[in-house]
Amino acid sequence: MLLSISLILIIGLILGFTFERINLPPLLGMLLAGILLGPSGLYLLDDNLLNISQEIREIALIIILLRAGLGISKDTIKRIGNTAFKLSFIPVLFEGAIIMFLAIYILNFNWIEAGMLAFIIAAVSPAVVVPSMLKLKEKSYGKEKEIPTLILASASIDDVLAITAFSIFLGIYRSGQVSVVANLAQIPIKIIGGILLGILLGTILVKLFNLYNTLKTAHKVIILISTSILANVLGNYLGVASLLAVMAIGYILLEKNEDLANKFSNVLNSLWVPAEIFLFVLIGAAVQIEIAYNAGAIGALIIFIGLSGRIIGVLLATTNSYLNFKERIFCGVSYLPKATVQAAIGAVPLTENVPQGELILALAVLSIILTAPLGAFGIEYFAPKLLVNNDTLL
Repeated sequence: MLLSISLILIIGLILGFTFERINLPPLLGMLLAGILLGPSGLYLLDDNLLNISQEIREIALIIILLRAGLGISKDTIKRIGNTAFKLSFIPVLFEGAIIMFLAIYILNFNWIEAGMLAFIIAAVSPAVVVPSMLKLKEKSYGKEKEIPTLILASASIDDVLAITAFSIFLGIYRSGQVSVVANLAQIPIKIIGGILLGILLGTILVKLFNLYNTLKTAHKVIILISTSILANVLGNYLGVASLLAVMAIGYILLEKNEDLANKFSNVLNSLWVPAEIFLFVLIGAAVQIEIAYNAGAIGALIIFIGLSGRIIGVLLATTNSYLNFKERIFCGVSYLPKATVQAAIGAVPLTENVPQGELILALAVLSIILTAPLGAFGIEYFAPKLLVNNDTLL
């Protein structure tokens, strides 16, 4: 396993740096490193490491979500709130409905299978979107209108909606019946519950750090990360939005102790360097090229038509908002990448013996291969063209 860890860090760093030198997002190089090192490539990664790949990816995602939460203030939430709310559900529902329709009439899925496929594919990837938005914040792109914060906040709720919708269709398949209304009613409960859980844990941390203010920053960071992992575990156990819980912890720390929050941000920025490599290399290792190939050109067409629906949904969600047309287009581009949810639950229908489970997995994998690079490149390429860089105006 030690050799695998070494290969992940070395090859991931080299390919990430190489892609950056040719003006491509580094995460594309890391994804490629994972494909080359994983089962679809040279298969150089230890099976024991691959077995805990999901847990490692979750820890890396927790670090970047925590970093994101530490940069969200109360004033920012007030400004973006209404637009973020609409961006959270309109695009995912548009994309999901279009993919569901195409799966029924092109792939001959029944409506339950089509629903499962639609909302596996429709979920946007926080693993790609959140770090990309944080980089834009550091470069001051869209800073005045808080566009990166708008996107990373709404993307997290987008996932809650997609996973909930998928769970509804999976429940119908398992039992033959399920209360759709009751499940839909769970969405606000999941969102509010996740936020409240984060606020509770964040408040406890603030009191703890105030009480033991002589603790070294390194020790406080360990406690912070451990608590955030606990928030993720508790969130999953309680059935609330664990990603929002992690971000809420960061938000509370910023509100209650800005100096300490800034120190945490600096440390987490350093921790994100190896965490990013592990996250994207292991996502790449989870991609099975031969399975994606089975989806074929029709599968790719369905995915891209679905993305078109998502962009239309973004434009509708931002109509009459404080964003101009260029900024609305950028939001659409930022909402393209898939990776996290697709890698996590793409195989669930197959393990549940859904008749079309193998094709659903193939389409999930294909969506990662097509959209993670497309979205990451699109964000980096279009940000300077569509967003205002406030630093250049000074």
